[in-house]
Amino acid sequence: MEGTIMGTVNESEIVTLCGQVGTILLENGAETARVENTVEYVGRAADLPVVCHATMTGIFVSSEKSAATRIFKVRVGDFNLQKVDEINTLSRQFSRHEITYNKLKKEVQRVDQETLDFSWLTKCIGAGLVSMPPMLLFKATWGDLFLAFFVGIIGYVVSQVVSHHTKTPYIPVAIGSLAISVLANILGVVNIAHDANYIIISALMPLVPGVPMTNSLREIIEKNTISGLVRATDAIISGISIGSGVIIGQIFIKAILGD
Repeated sequence: MEGTIMGTVNESEIVTLCGQVGTILLENGAETARVENTVEYVGRAADLPVVCHATMTGIFVSSEKSAATRIFKVRVGDFNLQKVDEINTLSRQFSRHEITYNKLKKEVQRVDQETLDFSWLTKCIGAGLVSMPPMLLFKATWGDLFLAFFVGIIGYVVSQVVSHHTKTPYIPVAIGSLAISVLANILGVVNIAHDANYIIISALMPLVPGVPMTNSLREIIEKNTISGLVRATDAIISGISIGSGVIIGQIFIKAILGD
């Protein structure tokens, strides 16, 4: 394969493909170290050593053989770890020469364009199941355990519906946590739930920004301080939004229905 790719594809096309690989990874939840390593692996496998520098807002890919450099703007929003896994698999296959350059290019474009998602039923059941384990730690009653399942689903659905009607970040999780707080407190006031606070804490789990929190720590440990602080700030603001929704819900219910 040595010399074959560079003989049929120019440097600019390879640099562009490397940038597309990095952009997909970063936009879908990969940490910057993984992005930089994967992009450089793909470049070397394509017979063109490249240097990659990734930040939370852009990716810089430069050829070591010439001055060919491209900057790719990144818009980090909802992430999809399945796309990260597919790109990692493709890069490994290409590095081992199991697939051709043209096959890699075609598959990268497919991953970039396709919408990978689960059905609403699957996502709702998943949200409900995620809401249940904390109740086991609290040694809650069986009734509260099942209530947390359904309250978690309702909070998740509300946040998803709101996210489809607004592009303002942090608002969906705030409204979702508000719905959870209001519903759980109502269940507590009418004596259906044994402990509304346990239900609230558990039902908030689907809204917690787990991936940004984990990636921020990994970035900081790997001394990618800027990216780590950006991710940490995003996670902190999300946490503040969730907490604000809960507090507002509790105040609202106490004002309307009393303790």
